[in-house]
Amino acid sequence: MNSPQTLPADRTPEQKRTAARRHLLRQLTLELVLPLGGYYALRAAGVDPWLALIAPALLIGGLLAYYAIRQRRLDTIALFTLTMIVIGTVMTLVTGDPRTLLVRDSWIFGVIGLWMLATLLTPRPFMRTASRAIVTAKIGEEGYRQWDARWDNDSRFRGHLRVLTAVWGTAFAADALVRVVLAYTLPIDSVPLVSTLQWLAVLAVVLIFHNIYVTKHGLKA
Repeated sequence: MNSPQTLPADRTPEQKRTAARRHLLRQLTLELVLPLGGYYALRAAGVDPWLALIAPALLIGGLLAYYAIRQRRLDTIALFTLTMIVIGTVMTLVTGDPRTLLVRDSWIFGVIGLWMLATLLTPRPFMRTASRAIVTAKIGEEGYRQWDARWDNDSRFRGHLRVLTAVWGTAFAADALVRVVLAYTLPIDSVPLVSTLQWLAVLAVVLIFHNIYVTKHGLKA
C-alpha cells in the first residue's frame, strides 16, 4: 500500500477527506487529549500538580520525535513545538513552580504567534509551511509540490497565504495574553481546563474563517 507521501495527486474526494480526518485526529490527540486528559487522570490518581503537568508534555515530545523519525522528514512546526516543550520543562525544573509550567503554554503560544507574523516578511509565510502536512496527507508529495508551485507564479495565491498567516499569528498572540491572566488568577487545577476551553473557542472561530476563506479562494488541495 502506498504511503501518504507517495500517493498520486488524483485521489478521490473520499480518500482526501479520510486522510485529512486522520491527520486532524492525530493533531487533536497531541494537542488536546494527551495534555488535558493526562493531567486530570494523573491528578485523580493523586499525582502532584507539577508532575501531572510535566508528564504529558514529555510524552508529547516523545511522540513528535517518533513521527519525525517514522516519516523521515523533519517537520519544522513539530520541531518548534518540541523545542518549546523542552525549554518550558527545563524552566519548571529550575523554579519548581507549577504555575511556571502553566505560563509555559502562554509564552509558547505567544512566541508561535510572533513567529507566524514574522514569517510574513519571508518567502515562506507560516501557512505555506504549515499546509505541507495536510496537503501531503490528502494528495501525496507530488500533489503538494504542484500545489506549492503556485507560489512562484500566482500573486493572488501568495496574498491569500499571507492573509491566513496574519490571522493565525494574531490569534495565537492574543490567546497567549489570555493564558497568562488565567495562569495567575485561577486555581491551579482549573487552569488546564479553562485555558483549553477558551483556546477551543478561539480555534473554532479561526478554523471556520480559514475553511470559508480557502474554499472561497480555491486554496484547497
